[in-house]
Order: sequence, then structure tokens, then C-alpha cells
Amino acid sequence: QVQLVESGGGLVQAGGSLRLSCAASGNIFSINGMGWHRQGPGTQRELVAGISNSGWTNYADSVKGRFTISRDNAKNTVYLQMNSLKPEDTAVYYCYAAPAFGSNYWGQGTQVTVSS
Repeated sequence: QVQLVESGGGLVQAGGSLRLSCAASGNIFSINGMGWHRQGPGTQRELVAGISNSGWTNYADSVKGRFTISRDNAKNTVYLQMNSLKPEDTAVYYCYAAPAFGSNYWGQGTQVTVSS
């Protein structure tokens, strides 16, 4: 089992920045990659960004150039730096950890609200 604890959400004005953190604990050696999904009001959950153990990253087109995902392996923590935030970035952001086998682990979610 892997436990994920997220932090860093909040309310920010458009154009502002936030940094989300996700700390993993438990059977972390089973994890191949980590990242973030989000679910906005009335929308389906979508991938925002992911990072593999080797550092390969991928991003949703809507956040490329604005968001940066990184990881601190010593702290078993993944970060999502979000700059130039837009109202359409408003969502609950969920951290995930992808094991080599089986379903992803998920965090509880953290609310990000961007006011116009």
C-alpha cells in the first residue's frame, strides 16, 4: 500500500501561482511514476502532468509552458508548480502514484480556485 498526502491548494487570482506537494509513504518501491490529475466543476477527471522514476515528464496541452512537475526522491515527494493560473484551472487536484502492477493510488485531493 501507498499513502499520498497532498498540500498547497488554495485561492489565487488569475495570473498568480501556486505549488502543490504530494508526499508518498508506505511501499514506495513499487511506484513507477507519480503525477496529478484534476477534476473541475462538471468535467471529467483529466491528467495534468506526470513524472516517471527516470524523470521523464508529460503534460496536458492546456498546461504546457505554465505548469512544471518535479520530484524529490529523497523526500518521496512530487511537486506541481503552477504559474499564470487561469480561472479554467479551477479544480480539485488529485495526486496519483502508479505502481508497476495494479491500479493507481490516489490522494484525497486539494482544491485550487482561480478567481478572475
